[in-house]
Amino acid sequence: MSPNGSDRSPRRPMRRKLLQALTAGLVLATATGCTYKDFPRLGMPTPTTEEAPRILSLWQGSWAAALAVGVLVWGLILWSAIFHRRSRTKVEVPPQTRYNVPIEALYTVVPILIVSVLFYFTARDESKLLELEDKPDVTVNVVGFQWSWCFNYIENVEGSQGDANSAKELDAIPDRYKDDFPADAGGVYTCGTPGEENPQTGNPGPTLWLPEGKRVRFVLTSRDVIHSFWVVPFLMKQDVIPGHTNAFEVTPSQEGTFLGKCAELCGVDHSRMLFNVKVVSPERYEQHLKDLAKKGQTGYVPAGIAQTSHEKNRETNNL
Repeated sequence: MSPNGSDRSPRRPMRRKLLQALTAGLVLATATGCTYKDFPRLGMPTPTTEEAPRILSLWQGSWAAALAVGVLVWGLILWSAIFHRRSRTKVEVPPQTRYNVPIEALYTVVPILIVSVLFYFTARDESKLLELEDKPDVTVNVVGFQWSWCFNYIENVEGSQGDANSAKELDAIPDRYKDDFPADAGGVYTCGTPGEENPQTGNPGPTLWLPEGKRVRFVLTSRDVIHSFWVVPFLMKQDVIPGHTNAFEVTPSQEGTFLGKCAELCGVDHSRMLFNVKVVSPERYEQHLKDLAKKGQTGYVPAGIAQTSHEKNRETNNL
């Protein structure tokens, strides 16, 4: 009985609060918008390229490792709180252990092993994802600028004459990428504005067309500040840096129109730097390029800021 004559235990309010917290956590976990099909991706969108499953696998593995560590830590905390509580042992001050070499070695070695394993798989997958093949099927120069995107299709298109290797508009692109350009690639382009919309979906921004099943190389250049080219369901993004050219390749595996955006805070209208990616059959892709040529969108728009001598020398030395 409590001092005030009540039989009510002081532990009951605490247990009630704990039960309420657990119930709220259960509701929060089960009331999300994810279905059982979405849950294994742990928040990632459905992959739409042949390379994206590698990224998804790395993401899932990282979550699995984090969950295992979390369960271990939570378990040790709960075990200590329950089995070493003062009310159970009746000891005011328990025995103090100042040094325990096996435990200290354990909590030093285990984190090093975890980080090493994560580093290995990250480095392995990153090297594979950034690998460039000789002569990709399609090459697109992605040009970022405040506050939209331009896309130079470096292709030999009927109705467009010229050579991408000698085009002044593409001077900012290093020769090591130009070596893989198609011969006599007159090219076509499309350039967007923030207020533009995709006519089929109504999504804002210009639309980049790509052929399904073809290996596409993106050559990324900027006209002003650092941007980041991110097609959300490709699960792959890379910075678009003035004075430095980045590139990566993907193979779209699913037709459809997907959202893209700038993933680097690039100024006051960063949120308006949206675009669309429309993946179609190779035949429809070729027809789209011809349609651009008929509209007079032949040649190329300026790719961006040319590389500095220091950057050119660095890339030459790494060849």
